[in-house]
Amino acid sequence: MGQGRLSIAALLAGAALILSGCGLADSHAVWPDFLKAKASDPPPLEAPPDIKQLVGAKLDSVFAAGSQPTHVRVSAPLHDPRGPGWTACVRAELTSVIGKPLGTQTYRIFIDGGTIQDRRLVDADDNCVVENYEPIKDSAPMEARNPKS
Repeated sequence: MGQGRLSIAALLAGAALILSGCGLADSHAVWPDFLKAKASDPPPLEAPPDIKQLVGAKLDSVFAAGSQPTHVRVSAPLHDPRGPGWTACVRAELTSVIGKPLGTQTYRIFIDGGTIQDRRLVDADDNCVVENYEPIKDSAPMEARNPKS
């Protein structure tokens, strides 16, 4: 009877090892390298976007309607440290909804899949403050470019 108990114990130990093997042999386990699962490669980086064209075509994705952005300028794209996308800085002269000049405002835009996904107004600690800017081709106010019929 001792032999039967030993084989059942070995069978149970083997089954437990097989069932738990998925979690034990990951890339950070203390197993020999040939037993470890390979860490997945990071996703490939997107090609750098044409910031001038992207912002020029989608000013309404960066600036609020009625802000009448003029003298729109953009920085070079930088890889977004949070993922495979890009970030860039956009600067323009804006007007409030009541027509009062707001002066120069700077936004950081977040680009993923070739589209502007998000934007935020920068503060004094953001590196957009020291970026080099180039004007986009068409920086007329949104209303002048998209007249209402």
